[in-house]
Amino acid sequence: MSEDVASLLDEVASRCLPLQSEGRATDQGEVVLLRRLTLAALPGFFLLPALLSAIFGYAVGLPLGVGLAAACYMLFAVALVAGRRYGRATVSAETPLPGLVDQSFQTCPGLFLTLDPTGMVRSTGGRDREIYLGFLREPVLRPFAEHVHVSDRIAFAQGLDALRQGADAVVADLRLDRPVIAAGQPQFLNARMDMTALRNEDGQLLAVQAQILDIEGEMRMRDAVRRKEHEAIDAHETKSRFLAAVSHELRTPLNAILGFSDILIGEYFGKLETDRQREYVQLIRQSGAHLLSVVNTMLDMSKIEAGRYELNLERFEVDSAVTACERMLSLQASDKGVKLTSRIARGVGDVVADERALRQILINLVGNAIKFTEEGGVVTIDAASDGANLTLSVSDTGVGIPADKIAMLGRPFTQVQNDLNRHYEGSGLGLSLVKGLAALHGGSFSITSRPGEGTVVSVTLPLDGSGAAAAESDGNIMVEFPPRLAQNEKTGALLGNANGHDEAQAKIA
Repeated sequence: MSEDVASLLDEVASRCLPLQSEGRATDQGEVVLLRRLTLAALPGFFLLPALLSAIFGYAVGLPLGVGLAAACYMLFAVALVAGRRYGRATVSAETPLPGLVDQSFQTCPGLFLTLDPTGMVRSTGGRDREIYLGFLREPVLRPFAEHVHVSDRIAFAQGLDALRQGADAVVADLRLDRPVIAAGQPQFLNARMDMTALRNEDGQLLAVQAQILDIEGEMRMRDAVRRKEHEAIDAHETKSRFLAAVSHELRTPLNAILGFSDILIGEYFGKLETDRQREYVQLIRQSGAHLLSVVNTMLDMSKIEAGRYELNLERFEVDSAVTACERMLSLQASDKGVKLTSRIARGVGDVVADERALRQILINLVGNAIKFTEEGGVVTIDAASDGANLTLSVSDTGVGIPADKIAMLGRPFTQVQNDLNRHYEGSGLGLSLVKGLAALHGGSFSITSRPGEGTVVSVTLPLDGSGAAAAESDGNIMVEFPPRLAQNEKTGALLGNANGHDEAQAKIA
């Protein structure tokens, strides 16, 4: 009942009071005030008509008393409402805040607000003011937090508190509630609120100037980028799992092919009748060994890329690893007419690393050098230390690499000579694997080459294994894979870079 009385009085006041703003409804404080006035005026509605009826009689006194009581009630109600609104308007007009939205802000995009230190909206402006005020429910002289989604009010309160604590500006992404949701319209408006503090000479916060911009388009772009990122990660993981699965499936029949071809070559179950048979069996053995080598490289690559490569750190002699590599590839070098030598500097002792991985690095580098060196050339393995690091270099007098092709090296399944009529076989995985294994040890990788003169490939590793053991406490080592190469402008060398593509993890067993 009191709400109906308040609505009636508000309609009367809106016609009588010049201070009443257009379309403004009676607030909760006015409703409470009118309830109290109604309770206080109830005795007067009975006493005044009874008193006048006793004096002038019922025919005259009763209507006169009821009319007089109603008129007094209405006058008091209008006076109270007018006094309350006049007081609020006086406070708003007589207590101006610095930085109120002036005419220059009316052409700026978005909505401009001036807030007092408590977060109360004191003025509005901006080019898009009418659009925002269409769903902000009369923001002036109301706390701005009432328009913010409940879960984002903490961010707004934290930003306002930061300004009170001395910050000059704060930016917060908020969702503004829509009071009326049209068909197909989202429930919230994503907006960015840029708040700037306005202070007096003593540094006290007087007001906050805020600009609100619609970021719905940016949020849609963020969602699209996030979806594409997840799709790329899923595709990357699917590819890695596929390579690992295929590699494992191929190794089983390849081992059988190699085993039975070895038995045929050894003639354990009878001699082969012709040299042509022996040649064919030898070709089967060589082809199977080559394919197994490619499969093993693919498997190692997929392990590094998927972060499942296990490093078995141990201390071993450098010269033993170099000698083993030299012995393993000496026959291949002699068959091609290439001289393979090694030089180990004095003072090179032990190294802490994964011995299998280090030998694989040397085998891939020396194998590449032999492959690209013509008959009569020389391939040299050098090992030296500078106190903290071990440097392994493989140099050759081969065909060399053009300067414009060096940047292609190290990409999986990529070769410098990539046409259909290339002269050198290979999958283009060896150098990528070398870079990955070097990075997992915390080492670096560099290439220097001149066409027609030869190539020098160097790998530098920490002698004490500190590069690989840096993350031993959490069990994982985070490195880039494949490591990106940056070219030295002065020397033309290609150097390993710590920033680049995807991250790879190696687990220390």
